[in-house]
Amino acid sequence: MSRPLEDITILDCTWILSGPYASMVLSDLGADVIKVERPPWGDISRTTGPYQNGWSGYFFSVNRGKRSVVIDLRTEEGKELFRRLAERVDVVMENFTPGTMEKLGLDYATLSARNPRLIYASTSGFGQTGPYRDRPALDIIVQGMGGVMSITGEPGGPPIRPGVSYGDVAAGLYTAIGILAALHERERSGKGQYIDVSMLDCQISVLENAFMRYFVTGKPPEPLGTRHPAATPFQAFATRDGHIVVALGFGEENQWALLCGILGLPELIDDERFNTSPKRTKLHSELEPILARAFAQRTTAEWLEDMLAAGIPCGPVNTIPQAAEDPQVAARGMLQDVTHPVAGTIRIANTPLKMSRSESGIKGPPPSFGEHTRDVLEEFLGMTDEEVAELEERGIIATKGGPDLSVILD
Repeated sequence: MSRPLEDITILDCTWILSGPYASMVLSDLGADVIKVERPPWGDISRTTGPYQNGWSGYFFSVNRGKRSVVIDLRTEEGKELFRRLAERVDVVMENFTPGTMEKLGLDYATLSARNPRLIYASTSGFGQTGPYRDRPALDIIVQGMGGVMSITGEPGGPPIRPGVSYGDVAAGLYTAIGILAALHERERSGKGQYIDVSMLDCQISVLENAFMRYFVTGKPPEPLGTRHPAATPFQAFATRDGHIVVALGFGEENQWALLCGILGLPELIDDERFNTSPKRTKLHSELEPILARAFAQRTTAEWLEDMLAAGIPCGPVNTIPQAAEDPQVAARGMLQDVTHPVAGTIRIANTPLKMSRSESGIKGPPPSFGEHTRDVLEEFLGMTDEEVAELEERGIIATKGGPDLSVILD
């Protein structure tokens, strides 16, 4: 099967996580992602642990299937090489502080004048406009400013950062969505366009429920642990050997009666304090201790067997090792072994996209530093081996034949 984006070429100047995550999504869908790295070290994530055989697992996981070209964009010749490449690609991506690419003369206005069909996506902490435009931002900063940390954790506790880099990942996903939308629109108009993605904007967008609740009730949302603000029981409970999550309140109301029967609490079925989800939510502080004592009597597996048989939405609270061994995860091919000639084999998360007529998934290992510089310059610009060698000798570019700069260990 062919891949849906195999005719799309992306010149990717992104680094660390938000931008590389976006280009990873597009690479898994078939796009030829040419990762432009700076000499002498490349993407800083190459130096981020943990390591395997001197290779960063962090870099490995989000840069799989891409090509690496090393160009010194501080030099005029390097900038011109980039401009010439931009004439021949579909998309340029970058996630520097706003104004950086403009100072280099590699901004959308400059490049689109040479390639009117170019789609140019900029991902930044706060976007290209607004009073915070020039501020640097990393994941935890936008998580803090967007509000998610204020509603994560246990009631009365301090702000907690979720265990995933949602600031980066959400921005990466929205960047990929924006690029796909622009590619589709270009089929009608024949023109490219500029995409401005703010990490903070993305945090506000994914917190739609929290903001809606605030504006409807006038009350600031607070951390609830694992509990849901509008449905009960919709949370995690400790069992004899672990934890289980149950999710009632958005399905059939008879699920409450079934749950009470399984828990050995038939007296709660007709208890007027708890016979609807809104009542249970209002009186959750009275209900939770009763349910918690019941759940603690048996193992997670025992509860799951009975509850799933009764059609009650539930599941185990898995550790990462347990999730990695889950048969559903295996059946969907969500963890894949990827082998690099130096790093060796690392198992990483696959794309969740499954398509009926098109292939999607990890195309191959991540690139070594400058591994494809020579190939790309020859393929796109028709440069000879002698021209490439001369540029490398002068430090304008670097190729795989140069020093091993894959990672800098402590």
